[in-house]
Amino acid sequence: MNISNFIHRKIYEDKLYTIRRHPVTFLPTILLYIALGAVPFGVYFLIANIFPNLLIGPVSRPSLILFASAYYLSVLLFFYSYFLEFYLDITIITNDRMVDVEQSSLFGRTVAEVDLYQIQDAASVVNGVFPSLFNYGDVVVQTAGSVPKFTLHNVPRPHEVRQMLLDFSSADKQYHNKK
Repeated sequence: MNISNFIHRKIYEDKLYTIRRHPVTFLPTILLYIALGAVPFGVYFLIANIFPNLLIGPVSRPSLILFASAYYLSVLLFFYSYFLEFYLDITIITNDRMVDVEQSSLFGRTVAEVDLYQIQDAASVVNGVFPSLFNYGDVVVQTAGSVPKFTLHNVPRPHEVRQMLLDFSSADKQYHNKK
């Protein structure tokens, strides 16, 4: 994915930070899809013990293989689409603005941006044992722009990100006040 396809950089703008969701938040999804991948093996052993003739029939064996293949294809497709949603959710902070790209589905994307001088407040929220252990959480940014609130979900080091946004915002406000 080339970010410049949907974010047009201004001449004086430099990309400072790129923020994605914490990788540990994808772990439950990986475990779920591993469990879903094991289901056909469990069904195979059940059928082998209860109905062993189904595994040697001229029609039933190819049918079972076809259903198992369609099942694995579906599981891989859903895993891929969820991975794309996870990977393509990104926040880009430049020296002039914050651009939030939220991938809502396989073919759905929302891009919102706010100038840094419009940021009024930022709060970091860390709830739970795993977020505290792995140091990730949400950052809620209040703005004076057309989108009044940005929520960056499951970002690494949320307190540092909040402070960084507030520092960049105050520097940008000072720059705009000089004009």
